[in-house]
Amino acid sequence: MTMSLWISGLLLISITGTHGLSRFPENFVVAKMNDAKPVILTCGTEEPVTWKHGDHVLEDYGDDIIQHEGQNLSFSDVDSPILGEYSCWAGEKMISSTYLLLEAQEEEDLDSLISCWANSYNCNFTCNWNDTRYSVRLGLGPECTEGGKSCHWVSSYDRLQGGGFQFVLSHSLSPYAEESTMLELTAQAILNHSIHKIKKMFYLRDIIRPDSPKIVTWQDVGQELKVTIEPPSTWSTPLSFFRLEHEIEYIRKHDGKVGRSLSALIPKGIVKMRVRSRDLLVPLNWSEWTLWKNVTQ
Repeated sequence: MTMSLWISGLLLISITGTHGLSRFPENFVVAKMNDAKPVILTCGTEEPVTWKHGDHVLEDYGDDIIQHEGQNLSFSDVDSPILGEYSCWAGEKMISSTYLLLEAQEEEDLDSLISCWANSYNCNFTCNWNDTRYSVRLGLGPECTEGGKSCHWVSSYDRLQGGGFQFVLSHSLSPYAEESTMLELTAQAILNHSIHKIKKMFYLRDIIRPDSPKIVTWQDVGQELKVTIEPPSTWSTPLSFFRLEHEIEYIRKHDGKVGRSLSALIPKGIVKMRVRSRDLLVPLNWSEWTLWKNVTQ
């Protein structure tokens, strides 16, 4: 088979194939468009090997684009038809598998696809990626931004019910110290064998969003009701240091109007109420409302 016919076959496969990978590849090499420097895939064995692109055995290397050099493959001009998974085989045994990817030429506005929040000042926070077409991994710290080998990447294979993926990342910030350094988050996202890199910088305090609190009880205090609210079990302790602000929303019985109060005291004569919370020190993000609770007096 000639190389030109082989590339034509790969082009047909790339057109009819899927948009993204089912998982972020463990091993990959990133090429740049119109880069004179050759890209080399290594096999990691001294045995004679056969290379495959996907399920297709590479039988003929009579072309300047791809050269078989010992156990390695060398690419002198990388374009879409030759991107994808390459595996090297010693007989029937696969030695290694590497994806050849292309660095995205024009960075799309992917920043809006990432949203992060923390339900406390403890050591974890959560990020959602809101497009399942991509294969994605996230890393925290400068070593991930720079692509260092010491980066701890986090991948997610579970799709959210509403679409997208969820990641849980760990940090080493002290919850009791004043935050002076921003968290540096890097996302790598693959679509159509092109890899995108997105960087976000933020303070942990700016993404704090508590889980919903709990309405415990209420009691008459003169002409008002005093509501007892319990912080979410996931919130940081001690509560005297990590203070929360609560907001109560209620519906009046006599006219059906909606009122709100940042105090634990609300008017009598209401039919139901709900509550939400936020960090008192950095009051940016409210929790989700609790479910409406019927009030009997």
